[in-house]
Amino acid sequence: MKINDTVFEKYPENVSAELIAHTRHVAAVTPEGLSAACMKDVDPDFHKKMEKGKIMVAGKNFGCNSSREWAPAALRYSGVKLIIAPSFSRIFYRSAINIGLPILECRDIGALKPGDKLEVDMATGLINNITTGKKEQGTVLPEFLLDIMTAGGLMEKLKAGA
Repeated sequence: MKINDTVFEKYPENVSAELIAHTRHVAAVTPEGLSAACMKDVDPDFHKKMEKGKIMVAGKNFGCNSSREWAPAALRYSGVKLIIAPSFSRIFYRSAINIGLPILECRDIGALKPGDKLEVDMATGLINNITTGKKEQGTVLPEFLLDIMTAGGLMEKLKAGA
């Protein structure tokens, strides 16, 4: 699975799941409702910035503090194609895979900037920054998790006959 798009924003460390999709903003637990609530407490211009690209870069421990599956779902329904971060909260990490939201851990995200055009190979973890010519190596997911994620999530994988 290869993802080609532009980085639309770089977010700080420790962005919590509650801030990604806070209950006070969720009017309906539907794709549209979760998308509308997405990132309102972190970045009010989130949806406007995404018009410039669909790859999000975040700091360490992205999605911390909650087991709520709403957070990765809200990001996926908003159109995020990929999130790259040095680390994710373990529950967010697994929830993202289970719903088919591509994520990639990469220790060195310092060179990735908003506006950079990236080509990311999820099978190898290679991040090719087309804009700068630099390459970074992300952590490759185990094959069974990559299969779940690329199938569109656990339910889609099961529907397809695993």
